[in-house]
Amino acid sequence: MKVKIRKGDTVEVISGRLEDKGKRGEVINVILDERRIVVQGVNIRTKHQKQVQTRAGRNINPGRVQFEGPVAISNVMLVCPKCNEAVRVGVQRDDEGAHRVCKNCEATID
Repeated sequence: MKVKIRKGDTVEVISGRLEDKGKRGEVINVILDERRIVVQGVNIRTKHQKQVQTRAGRNINPGRVQFEGPVAISNVMLVCPKCNEAVRVGVQRDDEGAHRVCKNCEATID
C-alpha cells in the first residue's frame, strides 16, 4: 500500500473533530495496514491506568495517562516546507528515483 505521508512530515488536519481541525503537527507513526497516522498534539486521548506491580518489583504509577490516538490519513494534508500551505502531493520520477512534489509550487518534498 503506497502512502505519500511519511514519519517526520508536518501535516495539517483538514477534517474530523472540531477541536483538531486546522492543527498542525509532526507525524510520529504511520500504520499502513489501517491507513492511519499518529500526529503529535492531535487526537489526544486519556487512559485511566490501574497500579500494577511487575515481577521486577517496580510499580507502574496509577492515574490518567494522555497520548495521541491515530487519525485517518484521508483527514490530513501534507504541509509544503517551501510555501507553508497544506497541499496535494504528486510523484515525479527521474534517473535518481521517485520524489514527492508539491502541486502548488512544484517544490521537491524530501
